[in-house]
Amino acid sequence: MSHATAAHCCSSTEQEGCCEPSARAECCGADNSQGSCGCSVGEPRPIATGEAGIREAVRARYAAAAGAVAEAQSASGGSGPADIGLTDRDGNGVFGGALYGTDEVTAAPEAAVSASLGCGVPTAVADLHEGEIVLDLGSGAGADVLISAKRVGRTGKAIGLDMTDEMLALARRHAAQARVQNVEFVKGYLEEIPLADASVDVVISNCVINLAGDKRKVLAETARVLKPGGRFAVSDIIADPGMDEATRADMAEWTGCIAGALTHEDFEQALGAAGLEEIEVRATHRVHEHAAAAIVRARKPD
Repeated sequence: MSHATAAHCCSSTEQEGCCEPSARAECCGADNSQGSCGCSVGEPRPIATGEAGIREAVRARYAAAAGAVAEAQSASGGSGPADIGLTDRDGNGVFGGALYGTDEVTAAPEAAVSASLGCGVPTAVADLHEGEIVLDLGSGAGADVLISAKRVGRTGKAIGLDMTDEMLALARRHAAQARVQNVEFVKGYLEEIPLADASVDVVISNCVINLAGDKRKVLAETARVLKPGGRFAVSDIIADPGMDEATRADMAEWTGCIAGALTHEDFEQALGAAGLEEIEVRATHRVHEHAAAAIVRARKPD
């Protein structure tokens, strides 16, 4: 996924996430070929060291994306989509708001849906009910939280968890525009969910778990906060078993949702190790030569 969002050079941290080398001209301008932007580096960027390094690289990339969305919406009066590349290497649209159906589009502001960077529509398969409490891991611009809030009604609640201040600000703006009351956006890490044990009915996520440095810790935390009988329904990326080492070792591919993805078998094993059951992993569409988007569902035992 190429986030070709920055028309100028920003801080050194943000430069690391501004775009992939293939999007250099669009991201930084053709006259920046000498290396003033992080995306102008022609070689793959190595994976950051440790969980903290990965987390900071991811945060920087999506903070820049949120800033680009906010800038584009301000220029268009608050509802226009940002000019963010959401295609695979062949130019096919495989991420973002275009994946949402009519039911989802009408349940959230256009600005929130158009700002989506996800690889699917978890709310379409989460089977949400009136009065339920829903947690969205890595809630981004808030589209899935707002859709969930409408589905669970005034007696329910939708909680968005994100570590990026810029994304949280964007999501809260979208919630205010929609005048939705039964939502809450919380800052925190997927590996350390700041919620009580057995406090939510459903956990959703849209192309975010693959970005975490320790997926097993994320899934263990997910199981902890789910109520007995609670449901797990996410859209995420599933890596092919034969993904090459060059892709796995490229930081741009990690922050672009590819390099850190689990395989089908690894995801099933990690969910089982977290204590979840009735596991289903179903591919939906290809997003990369070595990976596909998938719906992943499971349930916490009663």
